[in-house]
Parts: sequence; structure tokens; C-alpha cells
Amino acid sequence: MTVDILVLSNGPGELATWVRPVVQALREHLGCDRTSVRISVILSPCPHATGKEAQIASSYPEVDRVQAPEHFLPFLLSGKTAENWDWHEKGVVLFLGGDQFFTVVIGKRLKYRTVIYAEWEARWYRWIDKFATMKQEIFDKIPPKYANKFTVVGDLIAEVGDRKLDRAGTDKLDRAGTGAPPLREIELIGLLPGSKPAKLALGVPLCLSIAQSIHRIRPETRFVIPVAPTIDIQTLARFADPEQNPCLHLFANSAAELHLTESPFLQTTNGLQIELWTETPAYDLLSECSLCLTTVGANTAELGALAVPMIVLLPTQQLDTMKAWDGLPGLLANLPFVGSIFAIVINWLIWRLGKRKLYAWPNIWAQAEIVPELVGKLEPEVVAGLAIDYLSHPEKLAQMCDRLRSVRGESGAANKIAELVYEELDL
Repeated sequence: MTVDILVLSNGPGELATWVRPVVQALREHLGCDRTSVRISVILSPCPHATGKEAQIASSYPEVDRVQAPEHFLPFLLSGKTAENWDWHEKGVVLFLGGDQFFTVVIGKRLKYRTVIYAEWEARWYRWIDKFATMKQEIFDKIPPKYANKFTVVGDLIAEVGDRKLDRAGTDKLDRAGTGAPPLREIELIGLLPGSKPAKLALGVPLCLSIAQSIHRIRPETRFVIPVAPTIDIQTLARFADPEQNPCLHLFANSAAELHLTESPFLQTTNGLQIELWTETPAYDLLSECSLCLTTVGANTAELGALAVPMIVLLPTQQLDTMKAWDGLPGLLANLPFVGSIFAIVINWLIWRLGKRKLYAWPNIWAQAEIVPELVGKLEPEVVAGLAIDYLSHPEKLAQMCDRLRSVRGESGAANKIAELVYEELDL
């Protein structure tokens, strides 16, 4: 019998931490015979989208076909894809990001069974066949007559932390041809400035300036930027170029030049080399980091799942630059003509609120500040001082690691979701 599995998703974070492990588990459970089981991914619009989500989903070998988010609305309204895909008679619609209501509409139209992964909240449970929930608390809110639809599967992001490092692959960290020792034998700091222009404009110069301040005190420390799969190194390098990034003047010693060698790097005006890592996912690399400096987003969840210590940075030096917010604030900040005014107001309010809100995913999970969040007009020297204090006191880093492990959700979610899909297919 031939069946279709239609995965609904949206943003880069969901693709990396939800879709990737689940489609791998689906192939393990259902086999790799594409004539029997076909996996399709349809993307809906997302405020955090980079424009390369379809390309990322297409790169997953387990996926057979992908539709980009710009074609989602016509598909939702008419049921026809841009390429007029055919559908097998039997199938499952699997929700892994976006709006849960889409699952109801598409499942009814295709006459497929429906499964939703509910991270924080379950909706439309009258019309959905099965829910895979992250925690028992979601299950507890459901009316008893719908309880049979719910299974607690655990946290999909925890799959990142349970991924066994391939030491043969880790040997690539030796940076072949450079003569440098393997990264795991030295003190390594990861810099994660973001993947969207709104974050990179401030994130890149801030991280480079902090790195130089740390380097002056700890010259043996090495720095690496795991380049997000949604950008290329040339694009990243433009944010370190004073002629292309007007925010560069806000931070001292933040300019750098791209060197396209076998192992590409950014070199600052003072000679510090920041290595650029393009292999994805970069979990092996991140696991070797003593500490990471990161912006907010899905990267904090991945670092948390890997139990990698981090300092989270939310700079507000140029209040009209940061426009990558969720929901209504993000829509207002990106309006033509008046968007910059809204961005200034929104970021000013965020700066004023300071510590009243938690931004990093591990802190949200714990409802406490496990990892430091620095919000406001950040001074690179001050951030560097905090990083050096952590590096000088390994017991503080170890304590942060332990606390990160303690808030990770239950593992094994991808396999359990695959099992639910298999049951719904009733093969």
C-alpha cells in the first residue's frame, strides 16, 4: 500500500529541531521505499523566516518534496499545490510548526488522519485524531472525554542533546591544513550573532568586539562562528564591513575582513581570527565550546539541549534596527515608512522592562535565569568581563551545565511521534 505523510511546518527553528529528527525517525520506522511511503513538507509563512526554509527542508534526504511558504495560502484555500502534487488515498497530516488550525483544514480536505505535536498548548482537539504533547501539564488541561487522543512524548529539542557525537566527524575540528590543534583541546568560544539581517546588524559587530576584549586577556582562546544554514559566509562578512553595516561604529574594534581559505575566517583589524564553521548541524562543534555568546531564538534551545553554557545578548544600541520580534510587535516594526518608529518604541519598552521577561528558552522552561540574559546598551568590555569570570571559574560553567540538563524535557520524542504516525496509518 502507498501512503503519504504531509508534514506542516514553518520557521528555521522548527525545521532544525522538530522536522529533522522526526523525518529521520519516520524513515527508520516506515522504511526508505519511496514508492510505498512518501514524505512531503509544506511550509507556512513565519515571521522568523529567512527565505531559505524550502531549501533547508529539501536538503533532508528523508523528504521527497517541499513546497515553499509563498504558495501556502492558495494551497490552504484550494487544496492544490503550486506544482499540482498528487496525493495517495491514505495518509497522515503531521503538524510540526505553524498554526494548529491548518492541520484541521488540510486533514479534512485530504481525508487524512491528523497528528499534532503540541509543545505548550493543544487546540482543536475535537477535530484532531492524535496529539503528541511535550509534557503532562498539557494533557492535564484537556477534558477527560478527549484523553484517549493524547500521548506524552517528551521534548523534541531534547533530541539534540541525546545525539551521540561522531568522534570520526569531530576529528574534522582539527582544521586540516592549518597546523592548529583540535578545537576540543583548547578553550573555544562560540559566537552566534543570528541569521537575519535585523539581528546580524548589531550581533556581528558586538560579538567581534567582545571577542577582541576577551582575546586581550586570554590570548590562547579561540573563537568560532557556526554560520547559520540560511546565510552564506559572504553575507555574514558584510555585517563586519564598515562600508556595508552602518551599525559597526557603535562598537569599538568590530570591523573584520573575510579570508576565503580552506578553513575560512574573519580577521579583525587587530589580527584576531574568528573561524567560520559551515557544516550543519553544528552540534559536534557547539559541544566542544567552553562558552557561547548568542542572540535569542531557537539557538538557545539547541544550546540548552546540548547543555552548553551561554550568555544571551539583546543589544539595544540602535533601537530601530532590531525588528525580529514575534506576533503583532514584529508586524508593526516591519511596516513600510512607520515601521522604524514602532521598532524604536517596542525596543525601548523591552529595554525598560529589562529583567521582567525571560528570553532564552532554557530560562523560559525553568521560569528562572539559568543562563545570563543581558538586555540594553551592551558594552563589549563588560560582557567580556562576565565571560572571562565564567571561564576563570570552571565550577560556575559546570553548575550552568547541570542546570541546563535538569530542565531538558524527556527524550525520545521523535521516535514516539513516528510510532503515533505509524499507528494512524494502520498499516
